[in-house]
Amino acid sequence: MTTQRASREDTFIDGRDGPWEVIVGLEVHAQVSSDAKLFSGAPTAFGAEENSQVSLIDAAMPGMLPVVNEACIAQAVRTGLGLNAKINTKSIFARKNYFYPDLPQGYQISQFDRPIVGEGEVVLDMASDLPDAAKTSEHAPDEVRIGIERLHLEQDAGKSIHDQRPDVSLVDLNRSGVALMEIVSKPDLRSAAEAKAFVAKLRAILRTLGTCDGNMEQGSLRADVNVSVRRPGDAFGTRCEIKNVNSIRFIGEAIDAEAARQIAVLEEGGVIDQETRLYDPNSGETRAMRSKEEAHDYRYFPCPDLLPITFTDAFVSELAAALPELPDARKARFVEAYGLTAYDAGVLVADPAAADYFEAVAAGRDAKAAANWVTGELFGALNRRDLAMSDSPVTAAALGALLDLISDGTLSTRLARDVFDAMVETGRPPAEIVEEKGLKQVSDTGELEAIVDQLMADNPKQVDAVRNKPKAVGWFVGQVMQRTGGQANPAIVNQILKAKLGI
Repeated sequence: MTTQRASREDTFIDGRDGPWEVIVGLEVHAQVSSDAKLFSGAPTAFGAEENSQVSLIDAAMPGMLPVVNEACIAQAVRTGLGLNAKINTKSIFARKNYFYPDLPQGYQISQFDRPIVGEGEVVLDMASDLPDAAKTSEHAPDEVRIGIERLHLEQDAGKSIHDQRPDVSLVDLNRSGVALMEIVSKPDLRSAAEAKAFVAKLRAILRTLGTCDGNMEQGSLRADVNVSVRRPGDAFGTRCEIKNVNSIRFIGEAIDAEAARQIAVLEEGGVIDQETRLYDPNSGETRAMRSKEEAHDYRYFPCPDLLPITFTDAFVSELAAALPELPDARKARFVEAYGLTAYDAGVLVADPAAADYFEAVAAGRDAKAAANWVTGELFGALNRRDLAMSDSPVTAAALGALLDLISDGTLSTRLARDVFDAMVETGRPPAEIVEEKGLKQVSDTGELEAIVDQLMADNPKQVDAVRNKPKAVGWFVGQVMQRTGGQANPAIVNQILKAKLGI
C-alpha cells in the first residue's frame, strides 16, 4: 500500500553538523468497548474495586479454557473498516510468553503472524487535525498519509500496585483479560506534531465507531512510541521504544525528548542501543527501562486452546453497511453544508458527541454562529469544569434557544454571554434567566432617542467633534450603553446617532 512521502524537509531538525530526520512509528493500544472481557464473561467497568471483576479464566486457574467474545471480534472488524484496512477472514490467536507478576498465565493471548486486520491508512490534514493547533497552524494545509501495518486483538495484563504498602507490591487483576486492539502504524510519521495528529485522528475514528471510548486518562487508549533518527536519505537508524504513554501531549513531548537525546549521542560519536524506555513528564526526559525484546524472545506459538477465528465476507459486508459517518466524511459535509472552516469542522468531528451537539444547535440557525458558541463558550466552560460533552449542563436545545434570543434582538452578544454563564451554573433555560435578571436588550427607539438627545444636549463639543470626525461616534455609543447598563441594542443606537448627528 502506498503511504506518505519518504522525507519532508519542513520537519527536519537542525543538528550540529547538518539536518536530522525523525522517524516515528506508533503501537496504539485501544481497549475494546465491550461489556465483557475477550475470553471470559467478567465485566470491564472502569474504577471498580480491586479484584472485583475477575473470573477464574482471568486468574488463570487450572483447567480454565478461554472462549472468544464474538462482540470483540466484530468491534475489531469495524475498526479495520474505519481504517480502510484489509480484513482477514481467518486469523489465529497465539501465546506470547513473558513473565510479570500481573500476568497470571505466564503468557498473553495475542496475535502474531495472522492478525484479524491487515494494512490500512489514516489521512491527516495537519492544518486541522492537530489537537492543539491554532487556527493559523505552523503547518500549511498538508495531507499526510500514514500507513497502518496491522490491527490485532490481545488480552490486557493486570496491574501491579507499588504505593499502597511500603513492604510489598500488590496485584489487581480487574484489567486481566480485557480486550485490546493493538493498532500498529508504519514508520511514516516524521515529527511529534504528526504523531499527535495521528493519535487524535485515530481516537476520533474509534469514538465515532464506538469501538473504544478513547479515554486516555483512564488508560483505555495508550501508545508505545518508537523513535529513531537518521540523516536525510539514509537508512533507518536504531529505534527505541517509549512504553505506555497515556496522553497526546506526552506523546509529543516524549518524541521530541528522545529525538534530541539520540541526536546528541550520535553527534558525540556514540551509538544508539535498541532498548525500551520510559518518559518522565516531570523531568521531560526518557530513561532506559530494559533492552528491547524481539519477536523471538516471546516464543510465539499458536494458542492450543483456541481455534482459528474465521468468518465470511457477508459478515464483513453486514458490518460495513452499518458503519456511521466517519470523521473525514463528516468534516467534509460540515464544510460544504454549513460553511465552516476546515479547522472548526475538524475540532467538532474529533468528538462525535460534540458534532451531534453542534448539528442540533445549528438546525435552522446560523451554523457559523452555532459553531463559534460550541467551540468557544461551551468548550471553554466544559474545560474549566473538567466535564465531558455528555455531562454538559447546557443542552443543545437550550443553547439553540439562546441563539434565537440573539437573532430576534432580545439579547446582544455581550448579554448573551452573561446569560450563558448563568445557564452553565444553574442548568436553567435562557428565557427564565433573561426574565428574572431583566436582561432584555433595550430596542425601544423612543427610549433610546431620549437618551441620545440628552447626551447631545449635555455634550455640544463632543457633537461637533463627531460631525468633523464620524469615527468618534463610538464615544456616544459607549455613553448610551453605560446609561442602559449595557442593554441597549447597539445596531439601533448607531442608527439613531447617525440620523441625529448627520453622519
